Amino acid sequence: MLTIKVLFLLLLANGTPVIVKKLLGSRLAFPLDGGKKFVDGRVFFGHSKTVRGIISSVLVTSVGAVLIGYSIQTGALFATASLSGDLVSSFIKRRLNIPPSSRALGLDQLPESILPLLFCWQALDLDMPTAMTIVLIFFWGELVLSLILFRLNIRDHPY
Repeated sequence: MLTIKVLFLLLLANGTPVIVKKLLGSRLAFPLDGGKKFVDGRVFFGHSKTVRGIISSVLVTSVGAVLIGYSIQTGALFATASLSGDLVSSFIKRRLNIPPSSRALGLDQLPESILPLLFCWQALDLDMPTAMTIVLIFFWGELVLSLILFRLNIRDHPY
């Protein structure tokens, strides 16, 4: 049951911005980096990482956490850590000249699943085998779910 609850939080934290983008389009989609450039001349994160996505993810994940028995603070920290992992991935991808919303196997899945587990380890009452199982399920599940969401016309790309 613990694995399912944590996977649910990962789904909320990472899926909410995708759903909100589909529902709102470009409305209120202010780039988190404001289009600012890093010293290498490339944007920090890219246009797909928005303030709207961060706020919606933290709010939805916080409510979801309460619904499954965790505190609102755990939900907020979980979402923040997961999105921080996603931002680290985006930052690295921009440095590697990988376009926004393109696939980088492992880099797209691991930071956003490992960081929230590390930050919420005690609150989630995790142990190492469970954490490793969650990361592996998320890794493969994210690939499958992205393809399904693409076919349902919810995601712009199948990854």
